[in-house]
Amino acid sequence: MQHELIFAGFGGQGIMFGGQLLAYAAMDQGYHVTWIPSYGPEMRGGTAYCTVVIADRAIGSPVVKHPSIGVIFNAPSFDKFVPMLQPNGLLVYNLSLIPQRAPRQDLIIVPVPATERAPTPQLTNMVMLGALLTAKPILSLDALRAALEAHMPQHRRNLLAANYEALAIGAQLAEQILV
Repeated sequence: MQHELIFAGFGGQGIMFGGQLLAYAAMDQGYHVTWIPSYGPEMRGGTAYCTVVIADRAIGSPVVKHPSIGVIFNAPSFDKFVPMLQPNGLLVYNLSLIPQRAPRQDLIIVPVPATERAPTPQLTNMVMLGALLTAKPILSLDALRAALEAHMPQHRRNLLAANYEALAIGAQLAEQILV
């Protein structure tokens, strides 16, 4: 088993933390993991992205050219990264910031109104992660909650309950969409 993911959106949307948290959760569950962020001028406001590879065996290359899963937070990232997704892959996208469009017909599509349903806009990433792991249970939501507990910086621990709530909202939205 090997899953290759891309998380993409505006800098400041929690793209890097979302990908890193998923990588931590997978690593904590004993999987082989890579996480590669893309920093640079896009760090504050432009398109930012990271790739995550989760596998049950050694990962030959951390480079992801054609991810099987896209978690897309904004319209510019949608336009840039959706064409790269593998056929029969999964696309989870933020319907709050990406107007309805005709995405590829060869993907499983989960449009999530993540920003408008998140407890705060800063938790959009957790809503998206909840939706992702419901649409494609690579890991359990409990594994992600445990990773939050284990890896949340001390100065942010007061936000654990809100993060758990956002994960649950994302899971519920994906369940409704996938019916």
